[in-house]
Amino acid sequence: MEAHPSPRPVSDLSPWRACVAPMLDWTDRHCRYFHRLLSPHSRLYTEMITTGALVYGQLHRFLEYNEAEHPVALQLGGSEPADLAHCVKLAAQFGYDEVNLNCGCPSERVQRGAFGACLMNEAALVADCVRAMLDASGGDPAMPITVKHRIGIDQNESYDFVRDFVGTVAQAGCKVFIVHARNAWLKGLSPKENREIPPLRYDVVHQLKRDFPDLVIVLNGGLADNDVCVAQLEPGAVLDGVALDGVMVGRAAYHTPWMMAEWDERLFGLGPRTDGLTREAVEAEMVAYAQREIERTAGWAHGEVRWPQVMQHVLGLYNGLPGARRWRQVWSDHTLKNLTPAEVMARAHERPPRREEPTAA
Repeated sequence: MEAHPSPRPVSDLSPWRACVAPMLDWTDRHCRYFHRLLSPHSRLYTEMITTGALVYGQLHRFLEYNEAEHPVALQLGGSEPADLAHCVKLAAQFGYDEVNLNCGCPSERVQRGAFGACLMNEAALVADCVRAMLDASGGDPAMPITVKHRIGIDQNESYDFVRDFVGTVAQAGCKVFIVHARNAWLKGLSPKENREIPPLRYDVVHQLKRDFPDLVIVLNGGLADNDVCVAQLEPGAVLDGVALDGVMVGRAAYHTPWMMAEWDERLFGLGPRTDGLTREAVEAEMVAYAQREIERTAGWAHGEVRWPQVMQHVLGLYNGLPGARRWRQVWSDHTLKNLTPAEVMARAHERPPRREEPTAA
């Protein structure tokens, strides 16, 4: 298959029609390359990167990506307008298609840095951050500044809270809001529990779209299959015939990535793909990509790539099919790390030896 097929035109659909959520420790550049093979049009996001990591860290380590990943967005964690503005300029230098401000992460580690979901309690500060980021970008429409947030904090389920937050930040110039349809509980729940225990309330996101029809409103949270995604993008999904502008899928896209192979047809309305997409072809391309990365980074002081770093993101490719468990076991076997990716792939597709039937006494 072609490593990064040229996307077919999608007319006037929102660029945020189908997105893969930023996921810490998961959506690195290898994962994003894999997801791009499956979905030519989806919008991909980096892991959340703190402003401090970019201001004081190794830029190429954090900002490098493959050109095939476009459109790709940089998600930032921070609350200092000047630092965020500096990072936006770096994103422009590296050619990112969007910079997203994280106002949704509930972890206590992030709260200690005074950013993430706790920023929803400081809408005026978020507005200041957005203004600084827009100034740094020059208002370039090719690199919009967006915000990802929750619908509430702790047990406060008042719609007025999230409505006022969106209204304040929109006045600062933000036009795109990615809304995780759960509250963030800042105390007492782990990040994992925050994805499961606070109830999903899609109606709140629908109401935001009704109240702010000129904003781009993207739904995140609990989107586990394509039927649910499609329903949220149809005008009948929201009262008064208003459809949401996009969906953002997280763990379902990571654990059952083949769902993304249907996005061209089902979410973008482009009809069946014609590029010969198969699981085997995707795996073979990821093997070739892993080998290229191994050779490209050989001897790098800040870290050579090894095939497990790449292929760990591919382990859900055959989910639900016969032989998937054994296939995953081979690709998860780090005792094979000194083999080439092609050699490991050959082992993963070997037929297991048949058990001898016991001889009747």
